[in-house]
Amino acid sequence: MGEGGLLVNDKSLVRGNGVTLPRPTCAKVMPMGIRRVVPDIKSNRMDESRAFYADFLGLNVAMDMGFIMTFVSPTNPTAQINVIRDDGSPTPFPNVTVEVADVNELHRQATARRLAIVYPLTDEPWGVRRFFVVDPNGTILNIMSHVSQSGTDEISK
Repeated sequence: MGEGGLLVNDKSLVRGNGVTLPRPTCAKVMPMGIRRVVPDIKSNRMDESRAFYADFLGLNVAMDMGFIMTFVSPTNPTAQINVIRDDGSPTPFPNVTVEVADVNELHRQATARRLAIVYPLTDEPWGVRRFFVVDPNGTILNIMSHVSQSGTDEISK
């Protein structure tokens, strides 16, 4: 067995129930070191959101900066939800945050591919470097890395 409990050969994937699926073909795949993918929920009800996600679902509040709260599963720390205050700002609002090992490289690739970047590569005062890019469906992704105190991506030191 290989790949998620599937029997694998060079042309197909065979599920345990005997169903044969064609093996996916992909263009050159570059590993991007994705650390986590987090939905971003816009809210003008921050207190009610805290009660819902912490008290009802039992998620821990990992970060509360007033304008954003990150809720984390107590049993799986990469399972997270961000709730971001909707203050009516004209700044584009991301739908999904993707933490990557090297935000600079992804920004370079997005620029080379002429993808729509709707928020420039920025070092934020709360310790992340990020940019927003639009996917083919119009979904805005916040691509980010944590930045060390020296101002470099933690992974590229």
